[in-house]
Amino acid sequence: MMESWPTVAWILLLTSIANRLKTVQSRDFTMKDIVLLHPSTTPHPGGFKCFTCRDAADNYECNRWAPDVYCPKETRYCYTLHVMDHHGDSVSVTKHCAALEDCLFTGCADVTENGRQVCSSCCEGNICNVLVPRNESSAVFSSTSPLVSSGRTLRPAALLVGIVSVISILTAGHV
Repeated sequence: MMESWPTVAWILLLTSIANRLKTVQSRDFTMKDIVLLHPSTTPHPGGFKCFTCRDAADNYECNRWAPDVYCPKETRYCYTLHVMDHHGDSVSVTKHCAALEDCLFTGCADVTENGRQVCSSCCEGNICNVLVPRNESSAVFSSTSPLVSSGRTLRPAALLVGIVSVISILTAGHV
């Protein structure tokens, strides 16, 4: 009977150590731990990201290769310009961070010279420009905050002038 005590003592000691290690290793992270380990890396308060690309072949190619960077502090919206052929297929997609001034003309317009349709939209929010505008229903300016304090109003009637100007710039040099 005396010979079993050292074995029992070792088993009890090892069980105690194993239980102690188990409680230390299984500790769950608290919110405080997560904040300390992963601090916010936004470059400024209210920092956000937009998908960004220039003249991508379609929306998939734009979003797939968009760099993962924060928008500049002076911007607040994500802008999308979608050019389609007469069948509605994508010809070009351009997305970028935008200030309010870049979002004053949203909607769709037909470009009679080349039979293309151009739709533009703006949205407010982190990577809110996942989709491209394809018609008047999606070619809108969606904001989560009121625009009254800006002193500016949106002028959808002037959309065609703005879109034609953008198309002229984009298609200059393209055949």
